[in-house]
Amino acid sequence: MHVVLTGGTGFLGQALTHLLTQKGHRVTILTRRLPDNNRTDEFVHYVEWLSEDNQPENELEDVDAMVNLAGESINGGRWTKSKKEAILNSRLTATKEVIRILGHLNPKPKVLVNASGLSYYGMSDFKTFNETSQSNANDYLAKVVRLWENEGAAAKEFGIRTVFARFGIILGQKGALPLMVLPYKFGIGGTIGNGMQWISWVHIQDVVEMLYFAIINPEIDGPLNVTSPNPVRMSSFGRSISDVLHRPHWLRVPEFFLKVAFGEMSQVILKGQRVLPQKALYHNYSFHYTDVKSALSDILG
Repeated sequence: MHVVLTGGTGFLGQALTHLLTQKGHRVTILTRRLPDNNRTDEFVHYVEWLSEDNQPENELEDVDAMVNLAGESINGGRWTKSKKEAILNSRLTATKEVIRILGHLNPKPKVLVNASGLSYYGMSDFKTFNETSQSNANDYLAKVVRLWENEGAAAKEFGIRTVFARFGIILGQKGALPLMVLPYKFGIGGTIGNGMQWISWVHIQDVVEMLYFAIINPEIDGPLNVTSPNPVRMSSFGRSISDVLHRPHWLRVPEFFLKVAFGEMSQVILKGQRVLPQKALYHNYSFHYTDVKSALSDILG
């Protein structure tokens, strides 16, 4: 199978590339910057994209699946006006280009898996969401996700099965987890905010396996919640980190402090949603990690 991947040089993209090549599939990574040594081999090939007058479709043949993971990280300090524009525009620009490329490919890939987020559902301490839940959220990230998915939905016009991978908090050696763990390593870990906010987490191994599951399973279509079946409250998540690292969990971080320090971006830390992977469970995906403590032990142990 030949898979074309955007965002392939990032944390998640590298993990997915590793899984695909381990299974004997070919991966073409669309990237703004070719590697210095252009590490092309029989399994991984790099093609430049999103540069002036660039036409990567001319280098793509016999594509079976396309996975679009490109987009500016929502992390990294306060959301200034320029940061918010970069978060939105990077996603829309990449997805528009993916759709343009798909329009030129013949034959068409069978599936597009487009990254998305749980922010689609909005924030709640009390509701439970699954793929059938509708969104009436009006916050910034919810708007970003809706616009992002709307761009990706254009692939359906080509008769391409389109999956929106709504990612939870991905637990791995990179990404959000190292920042969440850092206070515990310094002995100052504790509950963030009121501790009631939900964390719909997922181990990186399950993330890439679920993406692969979506690629090869023709019955997976539309939104797919890429989360563990067992979300936890922030307070419970922190105590699990404490137990795994054998470090104290005692210092509460007040909500007002985070709002002052991070502004609007603090909602990512202070608010959450309880989201279940109903579609994956219905189609008999077998999770590697369903307990947060065992997931953390695997990564931090």
